[in-house]
Amino acid sequence: MLQIVKTVVAATAAWWLAEDVLASPVPFLAPWVALLTVYPTVYQSLSRGVQSTVASWLGVGVSFLIGYFLGVELWTFALAILVGLAASRIRWIRDEGVAIATTAIFVLGSGFAEQVPLLTDRVIEVAVGAGVGMLVNVLLIPPLRDQQASRYVDHINLRMGRVMITMAEEFSSSWDTDKAESWFAATESMSDEINSAWQSVRTARESRLVNPRRHLPVPRRPEQRWRQSVSAAQQADYAEILERVDEGVSHLRHLTRTLREASYASGEWDERFRQSWAEIVGDAGRAIADPDAEVAPIYDRLTDLSENLSGDQDLPQISWPLYGSLITSVRHIVVIVDDVASAREARQSRNAE
Repeated sequence: MLQIVKTVVAATAAWWLAEDVLASPVPFLAPWVALLTVYPTVYQSLSRGVQSTVASWLGVGVSFLIGYFLGVELWTFALAILVGLAASRIRWIRDEGVAIATTAIFVLGSGFAEQVPLLTDRVIEVAVGAGVGMLVNVLLIPPLRDQQASRYVDHINLRMGRVMITMAEEFSSSWDTDKAESWFAATESMSDEINSAWQSVRTARESRLVNPRRHLPVPRRPEQRWRQSVSAAQQADYAEILERVDEGVSHLRHLTRTLREASYASGEWDERFRQSWAEIVGDAGRAIADPDAEVAPIYDRLTDLSENLSGDQDLPQISWPLYGSLITSVRHIVVIVDDVASAREARQSRNAE
């Protein structure tokens, strides 16, 4: 809604300037360019706004050259579009290059294409539209997307933790292929969400560029959680955490795939392994879903479990490849849990400063 309001304000202001201040006979150019320059971030507005301005100027030039020397006919109209679309492939204005053709259409259709003295007026109108669009985006609540990025990261952490908790609860009592399949499907869904999270983190990082709001003091309440921070250093941590969570989801997917395949195998599970491993997985899930949760050192417990089982002569040797794979997958995830917790502590120390 904010983006829509800003676009309406920019286009309307540009129309008013073109019609009432510049007394333009074709006031639609300024609001058209203003509409093109209001993007979700200030950085995009400036970079794409410059491209829109240059492309629109080229469109004005193409239309005047064709209109003055060849006249405005059906075939010259087609020629202007052809030249505009071909020029739109220029690399440094490619994102907004189609504005060359659209501006040429507007100018040719206005009936002023043959009047050379009005060329300067059209160039000024394009500049006014671009300037208004960029100014509105800078001054009218320029967006910062840090909290959006943090919500994505936190939600993936929460989903990953909940899957592990559910897995631990069901594995410790009874489980089957269908449950293992649902765990695996959940990890596939997490991978899709991570793609959206990466886009959100990149947008949040871009939203801080040339944004005046990042220089303003941000009021903080004592109860404000660590993930609500909006400093540039913390934003970098969100990208680092997302990298680690992405790795964690890969290991979790391998873990669920192993359990799914194991559900087809015959034979009983060793109850000591089942209960100990399930307890460790549940605690690891609680730690990654809620960094404030208090759990016993997980990595050491995995090491103890491996040592205790390796000295058990009654444990069938055929069970070790499966048990070892499950322990190793959880160990990888535990390392990631520790990394996430360390990043949290680093953020908290920066908040204290």
